[in-house]
Amino acid sequence: MSPLSHKTALLIGATGLIGDLLTHRLVNSSTYDKVKVLARKPLGWQHPHLQEILFDFDHPNGLLIQADDIFCCLGTTMKKAGSRDAFRKVDYQYPIDIARLGLMNGAQQFAIVTAMGADTESTFYYNRVKGEVERDLAALNYSTLLIFRPSLLLGNRAENRLGERLAEGAMRLFNPLIPAKYKGVEAAKVANAMFQTTQQGLTGKHIFESDALQTF
Repeated sequence: MSPLSHKTALLIGATGLIGDLLTHRLVNSSTYDKVKVLARKPLGWQHPHLQEILFDFDHPNGLLIQADDIFCCLGTTMKKAGSRDAFRKVDYQYPIDIARLGLMNGAQQFAIVTAMGADTESTFYYNRVKGEVERDLAALNYSTLLIFRPSLLLGNRAENRLGERLAEGAMRLFNPLIPAKYKGVEAAKVANAMFQTTQQGLTGKHIFESDALQTF
């Protein structure tokens, strides 16, 4: 195993489907000697390179947001959030706040999962918010901004989302007939894409659509 580099990763959304996979990938890599996770509650597992920080996203402490690379897997649903304002807070405001504070503290790369169809002009509120967070992250002028737009995510979720489980079942059944851009994508592939692309020395803004994520 190669020696650890002296780099720090910071991740938000570690309890989600992609976030959990990515956190394990980060702590077991030789790229980072410290992986900070900002969360409202403990993850329930430990690792020598993992630093859990119980965090108040509504009153963010900028001193805690110090890292070389920041990964955002944060996201909710309209049903779970309960209102448009609550949804926007999680999917737009929290990522923007963390990105801005991270940049002030010297972060070089910001990687975020949004969604297929993200568009500031979308008639769908969900897609419009995703487009707005992409737009405003780009305006911060990170050295590297990596945006991942998966279609329906496939994988074992910790929480029970009946609608998504039914959609996943249908997607797996009809997957051979679906155009590549719209096929469901395994969450592990998205996590792999987020990790691998941050190691490639890319600069500027790069968007990875769902069909490209299938290759990781």
